[in-house]
Amino acid sequence: MSLLALSPLRLLASMPGNIAQGIIWGIMAVGVYMTFRLLNFADLTVDGSFTTGGAMAVMGIAVWHWPAWFALLAAFLVGMLTGFVTGILHTALGIPEILAGILTQIALYSINLRIMGGKANQVVSVDKYHLIITMRNIPLAILVGGIICFVIICIMYWFFGTELGSSIRATGCNQHMAMAQGINVSDMKVLTLALSNGLVAMAGGLLSQYQGFADINMGRGSIVIGLAAVIIGETLGEAIFGKKLNFMGHLIFVAIGGIIYYIVIGFVLWLKMPANDLKLFTAIVVAIFLAVPYLRAKSQNSYAKAAKKGAM
Repeated sequence: MSLLALSPLRLLASMPGNIAQGIIWGIMAVGVYMTFRLLNFADLTVDGSFTTGGAMAVMGIAVWHWPAWFALLAAFLVGMLTGFVTGILHTALGIPEILAGILTQIALYSINLRIMGGKANQVVSVDKYHLIITMRNIPLAILVGGIICFVIICIMYWFFGTELGSSIRATGCNQHMAMAQGINVSDMKVLTLALSNGLVAMAGGLLSQYQGFADINMGRGSIVIGLAAVIIGETLGEAIFGKKLNFMGHLIFVAIGGIIYYIVIGFVLWLKMPANDLKLFTAIVVAIFLAVPYLRAKSQNSYAKAAKKGAM
């Protein structure tokens, strides 16, 4: 297809929708950031807990007739439970972190089907129920999603400045030193996994309301998208602010990374690339952004060594 056949107006028209979805996935990425960066824990539970949040939100609103905000809170609490299970499998039973996440993720597939009444998908209509966000009103969805995301970031910034939050960060930095300081490392891991998956499930609940349905496969590949948002956001933030980027800045740019990711996805779809290749494209993007910091540090070390040799 010729590039001349592509309409820039169509690309611009799709941007608000991409931004709205990017904000939701940015919330999910903030949850991934907690385990991936703060705890150095590769948690694969999120592919299942994201769907759990969506299923709880839709069933809570459409079947159990809960208010949308209460269904979202229930999604957060159930998401915390999924992270708690992963944490117990890892800390109490000694199962390696990756396998613990995979086991919980596999179990959640059946649990999510049970939550949705044995169906692969469930619908919640904005015409029948009052939803927090919906793609029927994208500007309002961007505003409400942005407010929710900002409030979550502020709460996290406050929490990780407390003694308990500092203990979590210390656990991620150096477990042995944290244990020497009297910190219960196992409890910190379980708590972080619970909070992380709670945010992931909340994002799933928001997405299901936004798109009007929950699907059993809606969380597939969520960890890749979350990692992409984290890496893109951190790389962009460090490129702009360098070492001056504080913890609050990291959280904000991780959320921005989710928005950028979906803008890029919208651009790829605008180019008429096969939708089946989106996962491949995502993996390539994540690999590139993961390699950038390493290659940049390597090149700086090479220049430093060359300069030192030249000075000698």
